[in-house]
Amino acid sequence: MIVNCVAYQNGTFLEKITNIDDISEVIKHEDTFVWLELYEPCDQQLWKIQEEFNLHELAIDDTQSLHQRPKLEEYGDSLFLVFSAVLLEKNITYGDKDFFSVAYTELDIFIGTKFFVLIRYENSSDYERIRTRCEFMPEQLAKGSSFVLYEIMRCVMDDYIRAIDDMQARFEHVENAIFDNRPSRKTIERLYELKRELLLLQNAVLPLMDVCHELTHYTGAMIHPEISVYFRDIANHLKRVDQSISGMREMLIAAMQVHLTFETIRQNEVVKQLAGWAAILTLPTVVFSWYGMNFENMPELKWEFSYPAVMGVVVVGCGLLYWSFKRSGWLR
Repeated sequence: MIVNCVAYQNGTFLEKITNIDDISEVIKHEDTFVWLELYEPCDQQLWKIQEEFNLHELAIDDTQSLHQRPKLEEYGDSLFLVFSAVLLEKNITYGDKDFFSVAYTELDIFIGTKFFVLIRYENSSDYERIRTRCEFMPEQLAKGSSFVLYEIMRCVMDDYIRAIDDMQARFEHVENAIFDNRPSRKTIERLYELKRELLLLQNAVLPLMDVCHELTHYTGAMIHPEISVYFRDIANHLKRVDQSISGMREMLIAAMQVHLTFETIRQNEVVKQLAGWAAILTLPTVVFSWYGMNFENMPELKWEFSYPAVMGVVVVGCGLLYWSFKRSGWLR
């Protein structure tokens, strides 16, 4: 479906287009470009868009196959871009804190000197806000579709930064749980979940960095010369995000090792306590099994103080063993 289709002339609003068939006529006007936004278009709409903007059929085929790797391709007088946008929803709770769950959706973009086409499949960002922001900068919007592309990519980059910041906050929460001696199966599950999300984020960031570098050095008519430097700025921000991802992955590996170390120590403490109590219980077990033998010639059995003496030896012996293990730290 068509979300919005607006024509601009010299960076100012010209008219809103409601019929796709009118696009090819509108873009014939001088200093005019059309900004079209589609949401989950059907195949018929895609082929109609191809006809109106003279797009390459291979690029249209790619829009019909989701989960494409982020890329930049040039087809004649148009550019085709694919990259991943972040979906952030607060539905993860660790204790009393809420965090975002991170998912990804694909954005397909066509750029020409007279048009900008955005095809999206999820509500990943407030694109109406981006449009309003661009309209408040008519001098920049007059530079055409390359400035709109920069604003879209900048918004996607901001979402990447929000995602990595939220992951770092989640990691700190899990890390605190580890060092508070509260390791559990949930802890290791959360660490693996973070590691998986970091890998997905890195798979989205690294190819987009390559796209930004290509746009920075692109010399064709589709990218305004004054806008190319803006893509270098995005690439620098993405590089910092990638560095944060790499550093956090190392911290995750260290946290997993610390978690396993703490688990080993905890198990050793349990084994030591069990061994200590087993040693203490060994004394009465030996004594009682000794006097459980059915021998007639056990002279101390005829002594009137034999029972209290045996019980005293058992109690004193167990007490001495308990004190010894307690002092050595085997028992708490």
